[in-house]
Order: sequence, then C-alpha cells, then structure tokens
Amino acid sequence: MFLPHIGLSELEDECFSKILPKAVTVFDSMMKEISDQVGGLSSQNTELCALLRNILQAMMQIIDALSTCVRHVGSFEEAPDLDAIRSLPTCILKVLRETFQHCKESEVVYCGRLSLVADMLQGLFKEAYSLQKGLLELLDRMSLNSSASEEEVSDIVTVIHSLLDICSIISNLDIALHANTWKFLIKQSLKYQSLVEEHLHHGDISTNLCENMLASFHNCLELAEQIKHAGLQETTQSPEYRLFQKTAKMCRFFANTLVHYIKEFKFFLSKYCSSFHQLYLQVISKFPPSLCAPTLPTALSVDLNAGALVPMDALLLQLLPLRPFAEVVLQQDLRLSPEHELPQCLLLVSVLGQLATQPEEVLQLWYTGSQFSEETPRLPLYGALFTSFRHCYTERKVPVLLPGVMMKGQAQVQVTLHHHICVQLCASVAALPPVYFPVLERCLVDAVLQADTHTALLATDVWCFTARYGTAELCLHHVLLISQLLKTCTAECYQSFHMGLLLKRMVFLMTPNHQMELVMRFPPSKVENIPVWRHVLLRALSQDVRHRVETDVIGITQKALIDWQNGGYRLGQMDKVNVALLSLLVVVQGQSSPEEQCVLSAARIVTQVWLRMSSDQVQTHPVLQCTLQLLLSISAILVKNIEPQVICQALLCVDALVSQKCADQLLLAALEFLASLGKIFVPPESQSQILPKLSSLFGVLLADRSWLLHQHALEAFSHFAEVTNHEEVISQSLCIEETKTKVVNYLSKTVNAQEDLESRLQRLKMETPEIEQHNGKLENNKENISNKQAAEVVTDSEPCPKRARQETSAEEEYSRYIQTAESALKALQTLTEGKSNTTAPPQWLESRLKELQSLITHISTARHTT
Repeated sequence: MFLPHIGLSELEDECFSKILPKAVTVFDSMMKEISDQVGGLSSQNTELCALLRNILQAMMQIIDALSTCVRHVGSFEEAPDLDAIRSLPTCILKVLRETFQHCKESEVVYCGRLSLVADMLQGLFKEAYSLQKGLLELLDRMSLNSSASEEEVSDIVTVIHSLLDICSIISNLDIALHANTWKFLIKQSLKYQSLVEEHLHHGDISTNLCENMLASFHNCLELAEQIKHAGLQETTQSPEYRLFQKTAKMCRFFANTLVHYIKEFKFFLSKYCSSFHQLYLQVISKFPPSLCAPTLPTALSVDLNAGALVPMDALLLQLLPLRPFAEVVLQQDLRLSPEHELPQCLLLVSVLGQLATQPEEVLQLWYTGSQFSEETPRLPLYGALFTSFRHCYTERKVPVLLPGVMMKGQAQVQVTLHHHICVQLCASVAALPPVYFPVLERCLVDAVLQADTHTALLATDVWCFTARYGTAELCLHHVLLISQLLKTCTAECYQSFHMGLLLKRMVFLMTPNHQMELVMRFPPSKVENIPVWRHVLLRALSQDVRHRVETDVIGITQKALIDWQNGGYRLGQMDKVNVALLSLLVVVQGQSSPEEQCVLSAARIVTQVWLRMSSDQVQTHPVLQCTLQLLLSISAILVKNIEPQVICQALLCVDALVSQKCADQLLLAALEFLASLGKIFVPPESQSQILPKLSSLFGVLLADRSWLLHQHALEAFSHFAEVTNHEEVISQSLCIEETKTKVVNYLSKTVNAQEDLESRLQRLKMETPEIEQHNGKLENNKENISNKQAAEVVTDSEPCPKRARQETSAEEEYSRYIQTAESALKALQTLTEGKSNTTAPPQWLESRLKELQSLITHISTARHTT
C-alpha cells in the first residue's frame, strides 16, 4: 500500500536502501532464532513447535513483501535502470540464499523432527521459488549500455556471483530451478559481456559447470546401473527411466552451457585448461571401448551418449586454439591413472581429426611442439600420440574395439585400437601441410627407435603409407635414412629389429633404379653394410638388383672362407666368417628353387664350414655357437641340397648343445633345422645314424620346461610330422606318455584351462608396469642408438617433398580391376597349359570357367544397356 505513493526516482533512496537491509537483518535473526530453539523441538513441546512455525510464517511474509516490491517495480511500462533499484536485487538474493540453504539443510537442522514443520518449509520454498522467478524476470527486462557507471557494473557482477552461489546450494533441491538459474546467469554474463568479462569469477563459474556436469553424469551412471539390475530397461515409462532421462538432459545442459561459456570467454579461462582436460578424460573413460565403462541397455546408452559424449567433441573444438590446453594435453611426462590412458589416446586422435579445419596458428601450436627454451615443454602431436598408444598396453592386448571407417559397399565393422589410430594417422599425413613434414619424420624415427614393439609397428605402418603416398624420391630418401641408422647399430638390439622390419617393407616400395642406388650407396660386398642387407628380402628386389646382391654376397662369403682356410682355420677369424654367413643367410632366404646357381654355391660353402665344426669345440667357444646358429638357419633352407654326412655332423653338434644350458636363440635355430628335415628322405645307409638322433632330440626338446622352447618344439615337431616319410621318428619321439599327451593336445587344439575375462584383464593390468620397467631398461642401454644420433642422421639429409594428393577417378578403378582379372586369368592359363604340369585340372574347373564367361557376358551387356 505504501509503494505506489513513492516515485520511481525516489524509490531507492527513500525506501529500498533504508528498509530492505533491515528486512534482511530481521530475516537473519529469525534464522538464528530457529537454530537456537530447534534443539528442544518435539511433538510434546507444542509451545516451541508453535513458536517455530510462527517464525517460519513470518519469514514467508517477509518473502511475500519482497515479492510485492518486485511486482511493483515490474509494473512500470519501462524497466527502470538498475541504479534506481540497486538495493532490491542485492537484498533479495541474500534472503533467497539463506532460505534455500535452510531448506537444503532441513533434515540436519530439524534432526528427525522435520515432519512437525515440513508443510511450513514447503511453503517457504515455494515462496522463495516464486520470488526468484519474479526477480529474474525483472532483471531480464533491464539493460545497461556501454556507458554504464562502475557502480552499475559492480551491481550486475554482484548479481551474477550471488546467483552462482545460489546455484551451488540448489543443485540437489530442484532440477528446474537449478537449470533456470544457470540459464539466467550465463545469459546475463553474455548480455553484458563487454562490461563484466574482466570482473567475473570465470574460474568459479567454469569449475561449477564442470562439477555439475560430472555430478549429473555420475548420477546417470548410477541410475542406469539400478535400472539394469532391476530389469527395468524395457520399461521406458517407469519412474526410474523418466528420472534418468531428466538427469541426462541436465548433463547435456551443463555440457552445452560449458561449451558456450568457453566459446565466449576462452581467453579468460586459460588457467583452468587442466580442469577441462580432466573433465574430458573422466567422461570418455565411462564410455566404450574403455575397460571401466559400464555395459548399459541400448535406450540408456543412446540418452547418455547424447547427454555427455556428443558435447565432448564440441568442447574439444573450443579448446583447440588455447595454448595452455595444448600444453596440458601434450605434456612430456603426463602421469595419468590407468583408466585415463585410453581416453587420452582417443583425445589426441580427435584433435588430429579436427585440425584439418583449423587456422595456421592452431596447426603450428599442435604439430610442432615446443621450439624455444622459454616455452612450456610440449610434445608434437604425432609424438604424443605414439607415446599415448604405448601406454595403452592393456587395451591393445584385450583388445578393445572401435568403429572402423565405412568403405564403399561395405558395412562398418569394429576394428582394433591399432587399426583405428593407424587409419586416422594416415588420413592426417595425407592432408598434412608440407611445412610440418620434417616434424612427422622425426616423430616416426623416435617411435620406431623406442622399445615397445607394438608402437614401433604402428609407426612402421604410418611410415610405409607416407612412402607410398609420397614420391619415389621420398621413398628413396627414407630408405637411405633407415639404412644409415641400421649401420649405426653397433650391437644386436631391439632398435635394429624395429628398423630392420621397416627397411624390409620399404624396399618393396622402391623403383628398380632406386634399388640399384641403394646397392651403390651400401654395397653388399662391404662387411660394414651387412647390418643393412641382412634385413632385406631379395624377392623385393628387381631381377638385376637381386642378381647384383647375390653375386656380391656369395663373393664376400667365399673370400671370408678362403681367408679362414688360408689362416689354418683359426678361431680368431670366426667373427669374419660369422658376418659372411649372416649375409649368406640373406641370400638363401630369398631363393625359391634348390637348383638355382646361388643355392648350389651356398650349399658348397655351408658344407665346408659344417665339416670343420666340432661338437667339443662348440661347447667350449661361444663364437662357434654363433656360427652354429647361422649354419642351422641356413641349412634349414638348403636342406634338400645338403649331404647326409653333413646332416649327421649338424645333429651331433645340436645334441652336444641340448645336453647343456645354452642360449634360447640357438635352440630355436636347432628346432627350425629339425623341422626342415621332414622335407628330405634319408638314404637307407644313413638312417641308422640320423633317425635315432632325430627322435632323441625331438623327445628332449618336447619335454623342455621353458614355455617358449616347448611351444616352438611343438610347432617344429608338427611341421616335421606333416611332411616326413620317416614315420618311425614320430612314434620314437613320443615314448614318454606326458610328452605324447601334450603333442596330441596341441595337434587337436585342446585348451587345458580357459582364463575368464575378468582374471585375464587383471593379469594384463598387473603386467603393464613390469613391461614398462623392462622397456625402460632396454632404452637405457648405452649400446642403443641415442635420440641425438638419430636426430643427427635425420637432420643431415634434406627430405623430399611429399606428393600432392590425387583423387582416384572412376577410370582408374576400372583399370585396376580389369588388370587384376587379366593377371589372374593369365596365371590360370599358364597353370593349365604348362608343359611341366603333370597334374590334371580339377573336375570343377570347366563349370567355374563357364560361370566366369557368363559373368563377363553379363557385365558387357549391362555396359551397353547403360
């Protein structure tokens, strides 16, 4: 009744500023009175109960009076300036905060006696709810212009921060109230962005959004588990399911709100990028293929994906330009919990996919890594991705599965983590700006030279794609680089194995002229180049290059053998002989026919060395054990060209070694040789010397307690048994019943004990630190190639540019398919018309040819019709 008689211009000075602070004081005193008196509340103490209910009634009257003030101010045709009512929102927000706090803590405050005042508290909450709604509507009508005073800006900032404080209180009270308060808070922040952005507590706002999003997300997970266990997943109209949907919508609301807030205030949020990173990891870790993700019914999973997973891509897109975020994600020593290793890897893959649409400064931020000492150290994106993949040991072994790329005419399938990342990396390489190509090369070198073989294989796959996608000159440049690194390996190490595997694949991609250039740069006739050629498969070489390599290797081997003979077969020269035999092994591995000249030459060389081997000396001198290992590997390939007396000599040496504890790799070479003996028929005059010894060796090795040797012995014995003509060796090797049972179980693929999924998962998790420790020891070996050495080799040679991207035309697809068909038909013609082919074609061939003829006619008819 009093307010209408005061003009708007005098409302603040004459009424609100004088009365409202006192109303807040009275309201606070009532709250204190309740706190002081509530301890004696009981159903028997009717006087105290009446007193407390009266106090709560008086509090509602104060809130009602404040609502009247809001309605009165809102009744003006034009909304007043904030300065004209500045005391009103400030005091109301204080009352609202105290009211909501009291309602939230009511169970604790009234301690089991809540029923005595529950109706009053419910009424108090409704009055406060209505008051806040009216206040927010009033504030929404108001506006500040760019010339607003500092006091007005301070007032609106106070309102925003007060609402933020209220949001933290009402989060568990009412979903709608909570969401609407946040909506208004963000709306006001954006409405007055230019005025308030430097004054807002951005850290508090963003942190609260993150916490609310995660709280809603975890509530969804708990509700989903309850629904699943209760068997209610099919009842989408159940109260539990409806609550889950509401919670999922709140999760989506907070996630989208956070994304929008970051988009508008990203340059004020750089200090909180670590929180955003952790939010991303926590959310992704609860979705497949993460090993700690719950298995949910389809309907729940779809809602949860929309509520939490989908907004994460939008969140990442907003964070990409922020240098602090890149520094957090690309840390050199990022220590994560095991359940966050895979999410980190998937985060980096997502970054890789989103960079294609980013401006140059963002590409430089992520691709290059830190370049100056004053920068916060960060890895290049490719290096970080290989490092992250390395840490996903358990996920690689399970393996976890991800959606593959949809191809033309093919359904989408699930693929391994290796496959998924490899495809994404190759797609990124194809679109990579040339300026970042040297960074990619260094990352590939680092990844291949580190100790985890699976990570090295991933880098090898990407490197081979890079070579195929680029120019022939680029492929040559990389092959020369790899070869130089292999020469740098001074000892047998994992790095030589990784680089050798890469070289083996890369040589297949070279042109004949470039293969010849490789021969000229690293002549096989020189001993120091053997570490390079030992890894090359001769079938990868063109005919001329292959002949050149064979000639050089046979020549260097014969020379080493002559020098050894001229020196009186001295042990001091055996190292040179071993190097020559190693190169000879490269040659014989590439031969397909036992009649080829180089095979005959190699057989003569091997025979000469075998006849000089003594089982007594082999046990005494380690250098001869290396010789024996090489001889066994070569003889396994040339077994059809070796005389029986040489085989006898070899078996004597193997028997001498099996009786003592020797290196595993030597016994593995022996098993390879024993398996190859199934391909030959031993002459009757030599059977008494060879067959009993063969049975004895198989029997001993099959009974070996080492799982590695035992497994290889089973494989070798099965290969021998499949092709041998000497079946008595099989039965005589299995005299011991236990050995016989193991062989039978192996051949019948019988599994003795099946490990359940949970036990296997726990075992793999326990293996991870052990393997990391082992890899660390390997990388600390001083004989390895250091990163500095590798960097020097890479830097010394200027890389060739990569080839520009070319789209495959329809004409090229037709050409590729018709060439494949022509090649297959010509091979079939050669097989059926070959003079040396004495085997009659199978009976079904003619009918299949008629089917092919009909297919060709159909294709031709369809083409003319089209």
